[in-house]
Amino acid sequence: MSGFMDLNVTFCENKSSMQQVIDTAAHLGYSTVAVNYTFEATSSKKTTIPPPKPINELIDHLPIVQGRSRPIRVLNRLTLLMSDSGYFWPNQKAYEPYDLLAVQANTEKLFHAACTLLDVDVISLPVTEKLPFFLKRAPVNAAAERGLVFEVTYAPAVCHATARRSTLVNALGLTQACNGKNMMVSSGAAKPLELRGPYDVINLCSLMGLSHDHARNALSRTCRSLLLHAETRKSAGGAVCTERRRDETPVPREKETFSAPAAKRAKSRPGVSQS
Repeated sequence: MSGFMDLNVTFCENKSSMQQVIDTAAHLGYSTVAVNYTFEATSSKKTTIPPPKPINELIDHLPIVQGRSRPIRVLNRLTLLMSDSGYFWPNQKAYEPYDLLAVQANTEKLFHAACTLLDVDVISLPVTEKLPFFLKRAPVNAAAERGLVFEVTYAPAVCHATARRSTLVNALGLTQACNGKNMMVSSGAAKPLELRGPYDVINLCSLMGLSHDHARNALSRTCRSLLLHAETRKSAGGAVCTERRRDETPVPREKETFSAPAAKRAKSRPGVSQS
């Protein structure tokens, strides 16, 4: 069973505040967290994406996860904010220092492009307001076949009543579109008070239309599959598939002959008496 993960913790310049958030996540039982850096992508390629801070500069020490004997794992994540899919820079070396690459889809055109074309890991939906488009099954299924994951954050629902209503409505629409699969629920927390324990989040997911198993997977197994997808995206340059041609006739195997034991052959020869 995979451990619980929170793959969206908002980056903060204040080292003390960042340490408190990581400490709280470890105390709540999260084995892995991802520090999220947001970047607004534009059409100009001259704008450089800043690299993430090293872990030793981000926090003073790695806390021990509650119930486990190892320290928490801290990853780096980049979320691109863009208004058009043309602002996405493929094969950009600036993406390499980040463990996860996400795009926030604010329009239907960008959502469709993220599901079918963009080489990313996570498709994040804005949850603070009602989505301006309907989630259709065709692009959602295409994203699922490519191994992408849809993300819903719950921190806005914890802080504001209006955002809570929008979060639950958007999450319910996403649940119906993807049948509860390929969904990841993260915090998006910038403060320790915005974090909730894994089982509290599972209970919250019931309001999003997720079953208990799907809600648990949204915090564990789906996150683990997402990390494997991210590693493949960064390392694999291609794949080769081999199959037999239909017009090619298989070569028949030679029939194997089995002989009887020597003692039995001797008994079966004519003229040999049996006593």
